Amino acid sequence: MRSRIPKQQIELLGQVALFSGCSQSELRAIAQLGAQVSADPGEVLTVQGKPGREFFLIISGDAVCKVGRRVVDQFATGSYFGELALLHGGYRTATVEALTTMELLVLDAREFRSMLMTTPSICLKMLARLAERIAVADAQYTD
Repeated sequence: MRSRIPKQQIELLGQVALFSGCSQSELRAIAQLGAQVSADPGEVLTVQGKPGREFFLIISGDAVCKVGRRVVDQFATGSYFGELALLHGGYRTATVEALTTMELLVLDAREFRSMLMTTPSICLKMLARLAERIAVADAQYTD
């Protein structure tokens, strides 16, 4: 666990929609979780069909999300991914690849659960985002 969290990192977390309702102490607790990781352009961050063990929050950079060969989404600073496999304990539903140099906050399954249990407002926001994703996917398959 890191002892001193830079103020700018806490401010950045506060600007992420998922964490916008969090108090300063909640943001500090989230910042202490996980590890900050760098990724190079072209680096594969998740692989569809493989077990999911991490949650990713993009601190900076861009990534592309693919199901099969089809691009289904793009992620930018403040976006997150990897939550589905952690929530249902299954396999990755998509492959995510870095488009640019990236900085990510990566939480393992234990840290992710801890974040959800200590900050219920995050659960509600994540649930709303999941519902949006389902609605978009549903609209693609209905006339």
